Amino acid sequence: MLRLQTPVTDERCKVGISYSDKIMMLGSCFSENIGVQLKNFGFDVCINPFGVLYNPVSVLNSVERMLDIRQFSLEDCIQIGAGDTRFCSFSHHTSFAREEAETFLLDANMALEEAAEHFRRCNKVIITLGTSWCFRHLERDFIVSNCLKRPAAEFRRERLTVQETAAALQRIIDLCAERAAKDPGFAPKQFIFTVSPIRHFKDGAHGNQISKSTLLLGIEEVVSGLSALCNCPEGKGVTADYFQAYEIVMDELRDYRFYAEDMCHPSSQTVDYLRERFLAWALPPEEHQLLEENIRRFKHFHHRPH
Repeated sequence: MLRLQTPVTDERCKVGISYSDKIMMLGSCFSENIGVQLKNFGFDVCINPFGVLYNPVSVLNSVERMLDIRQFSLEDCIQIGAGDTRFCSFSHHTSFAREEAETFLLDANMALEEAAEHFRRCNKVIITLGTSWCFRHLERDFIVSNCLKRPAAEFRRERLTVQETAAALQRIIDLCAERAAKDPGFAPKQFIFTVSPIRHFKDGAHGNQISKSTLLLGIEEVVSGLSALCNCPEGKGVTADYFQAYEIVMDELRDYRFYAEDMCHPSSQTVDYLRERFLAWALPPEEHQLLEENIRRFKHFHHRPH
């Protein structure tokens, strides 16, 4: 039979997710796309409490803030540039921007407290990385999550190395393990990493591949290192695993009909397919019937007859 695809195959997820899990999803807008579907279908999930995060260091910074419940202050409030007079912070996506600094702080700190409590009790963390490129604010000397349309002269653009990527991810795992060892109320966590299939073409096709390759190598260094330490082939005690979202889109769905009009973001059909592949990979077989029931219930509830 003529083969017209190169299917991506993988062993079942060693970490897995279940309807009994509490899940935190952090990272690129791909996390939001899949996370919203998981929430719609009955999973207990908190999605990007700081908004979309693209690079590994920004994800690490958000985890550190949730662990410390370090509230935002007026010093963190930044007025957006390019004629936008709203207030936000360098730690947030502009979806958090508000007309008044006080309103932004109220909403941001409320979201932080809710997320910190969910993170404390969650046992699964899904992190999707979008790019290894990041921006360092020169005066404050830290990597921002969003430049907020501020003047380019305020920042220096940097690309994280494989070692810096791996170090940021390993730091997240270590911080959570240290907290769980000291605090009986802090749930031990397992991690699923993935790389967003959304292409960042600002640096061209080659630049996008270099960026994604850095993320892939950094994740591989962390996941393979943990697997070697664990030495648990049946998955018991495994701390982290990797889902091949990027590879599925690049190889199985190698056609522009699977992209949105900008030719960079995946189409809604592609997001649905990736969600199906992810749950087939991560959800235990005995819970698939419950999943199908929840999907039917959601579609029935949101059906609008013509």
